[in-house]
Amino acid sequence: MSAITVKRFNEIIADELPWAHEIGMRADSIGAGTAVLRLPFAGKMVRPGGTVSGPFMMALADAAMYAAVLSVIGEVQLAVTTNLNINFLHRPSPADLLAEASVLKAGKRLVVCDVHVHSDGHDAPVAHVTGTYSVPPSGK
Repeated sequence: MSAITVKRFNEIIADELPWAHEIGMRADSIGAGTAVLRLPFAGKMVRPGGTVSGPFMMALADAAMYAAVLSVIGEVQLAVTTNLNINFLHRPSPADLLAEASVLKAGKRLVVCDVHVHSDGHDAPVAHVTGTYSVPPSGK
């Protein structure tokens, strides 16, 4: 069972992650160690050359990792990204982006995640992301 609900994570986006809320990011589903976040397509996401800008994909992947991490450890505000590696694989379609995150390993202080980002309606990933979150010691 997940330690956080979709409703609660979307409240966190609205209340504590204004940058994510402003671009329409939201959680579609959260399970124990998994999360799917959606970023609605908008023209402001497109960079010269007509493709979705990398920072939008990175932000979506990082937020999806955060949701997956919280699904395992519960609401820990000071859990932070310590590493994010992204490989851009294909040009995204002009559609919503989905980030499917899963926890690979949850230790006492570090949580390692894997994320596939794809355009809605397409199975092929447009980016593959790995990342690590640092979890503060209990009581912090």
